[in-house]
Amino acid sequence: VAATLASPVKDTLYREDQAIDRVGLWSIQTPQAFKICAFIEAHEKFKDDDSFTDDAGLMLAMDHHVEIVPSQHPNMKITTQDDLEIVEALMAKNTLTRTASGFDVHAFETEPSNRKLMMGGIEINHPLALTGHSDADVVLHAITDAILGAINAGDIGTHFPPSDPQWKDAASDQFLIHAHNLLKAKGGALTFIDVTILAEAPKIGPYRDAMQNRIAKILNISPDLISIKATTTEKLGFTGREEGIACQALATIKI
Repeated sequence: VAATLASPVKDTLYREDQAIDRVGLWSIQTPQAFKICAFIEAHEKFKDDDSFTDDAGLMLAMDHHVEIVPSQHPNMKITTQDDLEIVEALMAKNTLTRTASGFDVHAFETEPSNRKLMMGGIEINHPLALTGHSDADVVLHAITDAILGAINAGDIGTHFPPSDPQWKDAASDQFLIHAHNLLKAKGGALTFIDVTILAEAPKIGPYRDAMQNRIAKILNISPDLISIKATTTEKLGFTGREEGIACQALATIKI
């Protein structure tokens, strides 16, 4: 009718000045399992009695046998804030922090077209778009590669090869979502993303907040976990000649 997980009491116990024999004493844990009809009957009978501290106690009060299933001590029952902090500390012992980088470059089109310049998941006002098989979002591509690197899952071309026609003009947010899903499937979580955009033009400042908020929405994380910076190359190199844009991203994860 009823069963509960429990561990033998290991501590020495006292009630006032009297020592208590701990042999046969159990520390009751969760989960607990009950036959539903008996469980409902017990709750109905004792609905006005707040002296019970768990459901197994209700079943004992109904003269039902409660089967004890021994458990390992780390299976803690979380009741107080202290319990939660202990569990979080135990989990942290098995958590690794990793940081990986992603880098992407796209050239500007030589002439205006009907394509839009996409960066950070938003449309940027600029006369020329970036060339690429997908929408050529250099920011999302760099972040995607950084996440894939952190879980040792190859690069964006491994998962979305430019030779595959289905990714022609594809929105890059789906690439980022895919990488994030792979991270979550491994039991990991993003803790911070740092982005540096290298471009003479367009100016990134007016779009920084919108990029930050859009990336946060794609990843379902706080915007505070995303840093976006921009710099020029002082007129040097292909970015200095305004031939294209480069982006570097760092992703920090816990796994």
